[in-house]
Amino acid sequence: MWRYLITLFFTAVSISHGLESRIVDTEQGPVKGYRDSDSGIFAFYSIPYAKAPTGRQRFKAPLPAIARAGIFEAIDKGIICPQVDIISVLPMFQRPLLITEDCLIANIFVPDTTKENLPVIVYVHGGAYIMGFGNFIAHKNLVKNKEVIVVNFNYRLGAHGFLCMGTEDVPGNAGMKDQVALLRWVQKNIKNFGGNPDDVTIAGYSAGSSSVDLLMLSKMTKGLFTKVIPESGANTAPWSVQTDPIAVAKDYARSLNFANVDDFYALEEFYKTISYEILSSKITFDRTDSTFLFSPCVERDTDGEEFLVDSPVNILKNGNYVKLPMLYGFANMEGLLREVSFTEWKEKMNNDFGDFLPPDLQFENVEDKNNVINKIKKFYFGDGQVNDDKVLSYIDFFSDLLFTYSTLRSVKFHVEAGNDRIYLYEYTFVDDDTPVISHTNVRGATHCAQSADIGDGNFTHSNENVMTKEHREMKNLLRDLWYNFATTGKPVPEGSHLPAWPPVGKDWSPHMILNNPMKLGGSLLKERTQFWEEIYDKHYRQPSPPPTPPQRRTEL
Repeated sequence: MWRYLITLFFTAVSISHGLESRIVDTEQGPVKGYRDSDSGIFAFYSIPYAKAPTGRQRFKAPLPAIARAGIFEAIDKGIICPQVDIISVLPMFQRPLLITEDCLIANIFVPDTTKENLPVIVYVHGGAYIMGFGNFIAHKNLVKNKEVIVVNFNYRLGAHGFLCMGTEDVPGNAGMKDQVALLRWVQKNIKNFGGNPDDVTIAGYSAGSSSVDLLMLSKMTKGLFTKVIPESGANTAPWSVQTDPIAVAKDYARSLNFANVDDFYALEEFYKTISYEILSSKITFDRTDSTFLFSPCVERDTDGEEFLVDSPVNILKNGNYVKLPMLYGFANMEGLLREVSFTEWKEKMNNDFGDFLPPDLQFENVEDKNNVINKIKKFYFGDGQVNDDKVLSYIDFFSDLLFTYSTLRSVKFHVEAGNDRIYLYEYTFVDDDTPVISHTNVRGATHCAQSADIGDGNFTHSNENVMTKEHREMKNLLRDLWYNFATTGKPVPEGSHLPAWPPVGKDWSPHMILNNPMKLGGSLLKERTQFWEEIYDKHYRQPSPPPTPPQRRTEL
């Protein structure tokens, strides 16, 4: 009887603690969400979409969410997955957060409307695959102003989510399998919230951008979404897929003071038995090699479902994936992510520039490596030292190495594979509130600036009302473009008052320059991209799955 009653979604409205509420049925039982007092939308927080296995099974694929007998109070409990102390790394998050291994929860934001079959955007949070949580960037204003449902969620992070040893207990990609579990949950449940399971767009920023780019290539995700929006992060970036997962496992274990890393099964046992506090205690964000250690991996064939069975480059080149419309791009100074390290790292660059090479390059010998090092350093910094006058070159270097080149490389492979529905952009908007870059009077759009501007507030202001008029207009424009894409597969559909935006073709042209006003441009960063193309064509090292585990000593 209760199931019949609660499926009457829009009639199940009550007043509780002074807030209007709605009760919605899910496969695990009914959930009660409340009207958000600021935006007027209905928010459903902390809904378990799966269950993370625990103990010695902690690195396996997620388990189904547990059925509940009563009504679940879908309020924000501040749940986040085990990770480094996020408040010390990101001090703007001073609200209570609850770190727990049982962290696989979703947040659903529904506009105040009686319409059904609304388009759905599932947002994957960023944080370098080592930190963050679903509500890291919220999208209440997008939901408020558009007829769209937004879902965000947590997934396992760091070693907890991405340790990859190729064994039955530690197969790899637990965090990506969490993401797949969420998308499967959405397919089964979003209709009861008023959403259309056949019209799901996946979007993500930073590591979330890399995630949705990888989700598009996985055989596990067929039929789970229809459009893809990667914001500042690509599946071919050096930090997106582990080049050598066992080397990563050993490296991190050493940082946790475990010395017996060459005994494979002792290493696996160490990871399966240490506490979550120790497992997530080390910050790996400040590495010079353009990785953060843990990220998705190419898996061995084990007994379970594999998320990724070949390198993204091979999958893209072979064209063996479902080609969907994509809204794909980055900000014009993504490398500002590394500005805080400039004073320290310029000296490191002058002492040994080779420390800044990514692990997905390989060389025949030392001379070959040194030639490439000198070539890269000269391209960005000339023949002299890296000094304060070259901070913009430093930013370009990290923009290209971390974000822009890999995005444009992936775009090239997509186009060559026959995907003719990719809309490429560069976000360039700045205003007087944008900080000036050190040692210059220049401003630039930082890493994921466009993502912050689609979301509520931005990196500078939580309250949009105190932003400049130009910035508010820019946010509205971005939300229009993203909504258009989510509903039509095109950021500028036919009949729009906005400038025409054709799909990208050869040579990374055309692309849209996202500013106020927006305007169409030609080839995006062609010279810098071709520079890296020559290096990667000759020196690229494909990511490898973990090797077959050795025989146990008792088996010899």
